[in-house]
Amino acid sequence: QVNLVESGGGSVQAGGSLRLSCAASGYMYTKVCMGWLRQTPGKEREGVAVIDSDGLTDYSHSVKGRFTIFKDNAENTLYLQMNSLQPEDTAMYYCAAEPGVCRGRLYDRLFRHWGQGTQVTASS
Repeated sequence: QVNLVESGGGSVQAGGSLRLSCAASGYMYTKVCMGWLRQTPGKEREGVAVIDSDGLTDYSHSVKGRFTIFKDNAENTLYLQMNSLQPEDTAMYYCAAEPGVCRGRLYDRLFRHWGQGTQVTASS
């Protein structure tokens, strides 16, 4: 059974930074796309960043240049470094995984496995 557990959320002032972590276990895919997505009440879930097994990344326009997705394969942990946080970044952030490549995953959000989410709040 695939298990994804997020941590690292919290509250910061605008301009601050947070690093989210996602500990992954239970899967043995040769290739996997992993991503971070976020959602605020009343809105659709939004893709934030994805990374594939070769380390190729893609970001939403709203976070490019401020957020960085990376992973530690030895620790089976996915990270999202978030800098220059703004109030519009406030959301529940989810870690997700899907076997295969990341093409299209940032926008169609079709991931098979999801974590429980961690709340990020940036206040002005």
